[in-house]
Amino acid sequence: MLNKMITLLSVVAASFLLMSGAQADDHGMKKDVVDVASENGSFNTLVAAVKAAGLVETLKGEGPFTVFAPTDDAFSKLPAGTVDMLLMPENKDKLIAILTYHVVPGKVMAAEVVKLDSAVTVEGQSVVFNVDGGNVMVNDANIVATDVAASNGVIHVIDAVLMPK
Repeated sequence: MLNKMITLLSVVAASFLLMSGAQADDHGMKKDVVDVASENGSFNTLVAAVKAAGLVETLKGEGPFTVFAPTDDAFSKLPAGTVDMLLMPENKDKLIAILTYHVVPGKVMAAEVVKLDSAVTVEGQSVVFNVDGGNVMVNDANIVATDVAASNGVIHVIDAVLMPK
């Protein structure tokens, strides 16, 4: 019971922080998906992976992008050593495939996601959506926060890392 309460509070806090990160900066410009993720604090592993893969400039581009963003906790669920292995320069192609599997071209808001059976990712394979009551999943990951606005798309927070086949 206490773990469920802590998890719920973590999700609420992450959602609040993400939404506050999407606010306009001092120049009236909204932050892009990389900036929103970087400033949140719950996506350090994702941001490090995006940098290691050389995808920062791409994801700072015009877009629009829909990013299914795994939290640091999601990455910690991977087998021990997986993240370190993926961040090695010799595994850059595999890392790029995994990261681009988390991105769908276009801006797909939560209201649209729940109507979809699947969507083709930037990586080229499809992800599958499943709605069960109030629970929405992409493949085997729960979508725990939705519609986090960025200047070049939208972020949906997920609790597991998606792996292409």
